[in-house]
Amino acid sequence: MKKVLQFFLLCFTVLMISDAEASSAKPKKILVFTKTGTTPSGGRAYRHNSAINSGTKAIQQLGLENNFIVDTTENSTKFNIENLKQYRAIVFLCPTGNVLNEQEQRAFQQYIQAGGGFVGIHAAADAEYEWPWYGELVGAYFGDHPQIQEAVFNVIDASNIATKHLPQVWKRKDELYNFKWLYSGINVLITIDENSYKGGKNGEYHPMSWYHEYDGGRSFYTEMGHDNTSYADPVYMQHILGGIKYAMGAKPQDALSVVLK
Repeated sequence: MKKVLQFFLLCFTVLMISDAEASSAKPKKILVFTKTGTTPSGGRAYRHNSAINSGTKAIQQLGLENNFIVDTTENSTKFNIENLKQYRAIVFLCPTGNVLNEQEQRAFQQYIQAGGGFVGIHAAADAEYEWPWYGELVGAYFGDHPQIQEAVFNVIDASNIATKHLPQVWKRKDELYNFKWLYSGINVLITIDENSYKGGKNGEYHPMSWYHEYDGGRSFYTEMGHDNTSYADPVYMQHILGGIKYAMGAKPQDALSVVLK
């Protein structure tokens, strides 16, 4: 009888180990959210069609190349506790306006507080103006922008996985946001030189990309990525990949060449 019990105990242990190994081997998942919402006055917010269409495909390709699954949605009802818990990071790819109701906001906040990751791209700073928690998570709120033009971006933290591949002085063309508010808790990665273009309003301290831990989770934001030209640029996409990996749990200084397990 004792040997029979030992046999069943051994079988149970093997099964538990196999289940744990199978679970750990599952590819990580992220969710790309692209909803265009409404303005505070009730009108439809500006939609970044070019960035959403090309950016979604480009991030899906990153997933194929780096062993993570990419789900996409414009349906804010996906922001519920049960659904969100399957994702290592949520990417806000140019959502604009009010995109989550109060129940969805609570679910997203609980997701971050449980250790979830967030990546905000470009117009993620042009959303949820009436929700201060979200503003601090992103790190800024959009103010306005001049015409699209080339400018000089300065990499001030070259050790980060989102910037270590970049030149110290990075010249690129994009829609360049002025921010009406910046959160003091961000770790700035890239600033922009307002002397290199026309229309800057933030002065000498004008962050354009950053990361920070916030309310139990992780957040990365980059201002760049207004249209399809960014998502066809491998240098820019490596920048996005670094931000995604950080949000999924990689250390800020991890090597980009290492696939997150």
